[in-house]
Amino acid sequence: MDLKLVERIADALLYEGYLLYPYRPSAIKNRLRFNFGVFYPRDYGLAHDELFSMQTECLATCNWRMAFDVRLRFLHLTASEGWQEAIGREVIVPALRTDDLLVAPSQAPFAFPSKRPSGALNDPWGQDTRGKRKEQESINGNIEIAARQVAEGVFKITLRILNLTPLGDAPGVSRDEALKRSLVSTHAILSARGGEFISLLDPPESLRDVAGSCRNIGTYPVLVGAEGERDTILSAPIILYDYPQIAPESAGDLFDGTEIDEMLTLRILTLTDEEKREMRDGDERARRILERTEAMPAEQLMKLHGAVRGLRRVEGGAR
Repeated sequence: MDLKLVERIADALLYEGYLLYPYRPSAIKNRLRFNFGVFYPRDYGLAHDELFSMQTECLATCNWRMAFDVRLRFLHLTASEGWQEAIGREVIVPALRTDDLLVAPSQAPFAFPSKRPSGALNDPWGQDTRGKRKEQESINGNIEIAARQVAEGVFKITLRILNLTPLGDAPGVSRDEALKRSLVSTHAILSARGGEFISLLDPPESLRDVAGSCRNIGTYPVLVGAEGERDTILSAPIILYDYPQIAPESAGDLFDGTEIDEMLTLRILTLTDEEKREMRDGDERARRILERTEAMPAEQLMKLHGAVRGLRRVEGGAR
């Protein structure tokens, strides 16, 4: 497995939509966010008909002793001086063996306690939280992993993630309040040892019916890594194809996969000094985008204009 490639794709998912152009806290699109992969506290989900659990089902060919690791990753929103930032969270469940899971599902509870304004928050993805007053609500959940044999040498792996955070008076709680206790941009990485995953998008003919029976809720599992590798599944909150890639011309995260890097870069360069000041002061990641864009050499900017991936002869064309 190409771990760096997988992590870069996963990080792009984690912060997709986190902060949008013009990258300022005062922009309406950044004050009223649309988040991917949100799983609300169960009480809120039941009261408001929203998702509170994520389910991934995928297929693996292996022997009885295959082992795999599960990594759950999500954003934990944080109220900070009038707008929401986020802290990256990760929960790792290592060394799960198929023979054990066939006997009984594995349970892995997790919890992140509340934080009040005193002291900084720790973000493993590099957000600088020093000197800012932040408030963060607690999050509690559970990871459940099970396995079932569905064909000779083929097993269905079921991963369920539940947000079990207590929430009183759930029917009267606002969405913004519920989001503080929600898993946001939720996705999971499953890495196998001693076995291979099967593509659900293009399964072998003999397993099409079995693949079609996999029930995925709030997620879309695809093969990830170098082309042809089958030891890693990325269970993503948005629809992807097998082996997704980030264009090599991309200089860094812009948090908006639906836009073109060149267009966003040029727009950033045209911001006024006052707009750049707000961008710089509003969020650490926005500051990094601004600094990277302003320091971008001309040859790098030209690369964003387009690239030829390959050429082929057109037969029977006009002469």
